[in-house]
Parts: sequence; structure tokens; C-alpha cells
Amino acid sequence: MKTAFFNCRIFDGEKLHHDMAFVVDGDYFVEVSAQQNISAEYDTAHDMQQHILAPGLIDIQVNGGGGVMFNDDPSVEVIRKIGAAHRRYGTTGFLPTLISTDFDVMQQAVAAVSQAIADAVPGVLGIHLEGPYLSSEKQGIHDGENFLELDDAAFELLSSLNNGRMLVTIAPELTSSSFIKKLVDAGVLVFAGHSAASYDETIVALDAGLRGFTHLFNAMNQLGSREPGMVGAALQSQNSWCSIIADGQHVHPASLSVAVAAKKKGFSVLVTDAMATVGSDQAGFTFGGVDISVFDGSCRTPEGHLAGSHLDMISAVRNAASFAGIDYFESLRMASCYPAHALGLEDQLGYIRKGYRASFIELDDDMNLFRSWIDGKTS
Repeated sequence: MKTAFFNCRIFDGEKLHHDMAFVVDGDYFVEVSAQQNISAEYDTAHDMQQHILAPGLIDIQVNGGGGVMFNDDPSVEVIRKIGAAHRRYGTTGFLPTLISTDFDVMQQAVAAVSQAIADAVPGVLGIHLEGPYLSSEKQGIHDGENFLELDDAAFELLSSLNNGRMLVTIAPELTSSSFIKKLVDAGVLVFAGHSAASYDETIVALDAGLRGFTHLFNAMNQLGSREPGMVGAALQSQNSWCSIIADGQHVHPASLSVAVAAKKKGFSVLVTDAMATVGSDQAGFTFGGVDISVFDGSCRTPEGHLAGSHLDMISAVRNAASFAGIDYFESLRMASCYPAHALGLEDQLGYIRKGYRASFIELDDDMNLFRSWIDGKTS
């Protein structure tokens, strides 16, 4: 069935257009044109009352939502529940993210994501394994007892997902450049994080195909005058993506502003690093035997340490625009087309274009969210 969307402003991922319209047929945009040029061959039409229609938001780091954590039950139903919780905040594509855990749980998680994609669970694009190939010096809330070396078993698991994107966060100093290249050649998206790598070690990893950096500034060596650290390498690199948690807690607004200004345009990506509390009325949860509470908009341990976030994507968009002094449309790009590029899905998602998947959101001028569509279907 063809559905037309009229009387709207369309932000197509590049520019804001007036007097435009589009037609969705099934999962895809089949026409995107000046309003007067849209053919009359459609079944239904929506008057969007001059709201903005923009590409759906893509979150590449989602640990939980809707009261559940992916780690606690890596199943299709939990993935569905997490996706539904985040959809309320504009997320139309996401990577369920597994924090360092046992190898058998990792296998279950990969199998669950593969099945979720096969079952067309809305929004699932693949999986993000945040560890367990990390540094004990920068472990954060990860349980160091779960940390493993990258070996043949790891390669077999990381290269096993053939119907979605596999993103893994590693500490590159704990493996070889040849192993990173082997993963990259197998189609794995390799990011660095929870790492004590020096600037020089990070550059070696980038040369081997390291694609990006997980939650820039957090759990990595900082930029210094004599040792640029991983942060310095990340900001200098012209062809790697940096994910950033724009909650004002993980990264000071001024630091976020400096990072976005320094990084090559198109390579700063917003993520939530969201935990179970997002999209629920819970004030806390238990993870790895530790009670985590929401405090001042963030998730924290009893000692006050950060433990993931209570951030949603549309809030991240508003925050990033404010923190970095950029307009809302650049902030939207950081949450839609830029992560699509980071995942290698820029030919399918992140834009409103003919032939692309019809995943989009409806907004007003203040970035208030009204509705979302995933592959042509609204919630």
C-alpha cells in the first residue's frame, strides 16, 4: 500500500526542504519530490501540518531500556522490549549492546540478534559487543573477571553474524595489528574503548583498520601536551568515528563542543549508552550484583561512579546542539546519517531518499517528537 506524506518540511539528511512530499510503499521511500510533482497513485495520505520529517535516529550503543538489560536476558523478546522503549524517543535503528560477560552469554546474544533480524523486530541493525576484550586499567563498570584475549574463538564468534552489523569495542593495545586487520577483513566493525592505549598504539590500530572510538573521553587516555593519548588520536584521525554521550555527565559540555569542532565533519556520532531505566518508571536496577540508581539524570553506583546512562536519543540531539553550539540539523545528522555511515548503512538509512528504507520521525521546531516510522510502519 502506498502512503503519501504532504504539507511538511523534509529534512532529508542534508538540507531542510519546504513544499516537498514523499510516498512510502511497504518498507521504502518510492517518491521524494516537490509536492506538486507527487503522482496521484497512492492509497492514503497524511497531512503533516508543517511538521518536520527527518531520518530516524540510529543508536549504536544501547545496553537496555524499558526496565530490562540485554545482559540479563539476551533474547529476542528483550531486544523487542528495548527497541520499543527507545522508539518513544526517536530511535528507529539500534545495536543491542552487551557489556563484558561470559562467552556463552555472548554466543546467546549473537544468536538472539540474528533471530531478531530474521523475525523483523523493528529497528534491530546488528549487535555491539562492548568487550570483553578490554583493559583492566580502564574497566569502568565492566567486570574484569570476564575479560578475555582476542583469539581464534573470538574471531569465530565475531565473524558469525551474517544478517546484521557486528560492532566490537576492544582495547587495541592488547592485540596485534594483524588481528585487527583480520577482523576488519571479515566485516567486523572494530572500535576502541576501555583502553589504556597510547597515542602511538592507537595510530597503529587505526592503520590496521580500527573504525572508531566508543564513548569518546570515557575510559581511555586523555589528550595531554606531551602525550596525545587515545583522545588525541581519535580527534586527529580523518576517517574514524567518535561516539559521544551527550548527557552533560559523561562529557562536560565544553569538552563535547571542542571535540565536535575538532573532529572532521561527519565523524561525530551521538550514542546513549542507555541502561534499563530509559523508557521505564524505574529509579534504578541491579547490574552484576551492584545497585545502580538514577541520580541527576545519570546512572550511578553507590560510590557515585557512572554506570551507563539514563539518556535517550532525542534528548541527546537537543543537548548536543546546545553544548556544541550547532544547529538542530547538524545535531540530527550526528544521530542519523553519521551513525548510518559508521555502520556502513549509508545506502539504506540515515537519509530520506528514493529507494531508502522508510525509517523517519516527525518533529516540531523545538525537536519535540510526535511519531516515528520504522520501515514504513508507525508505532
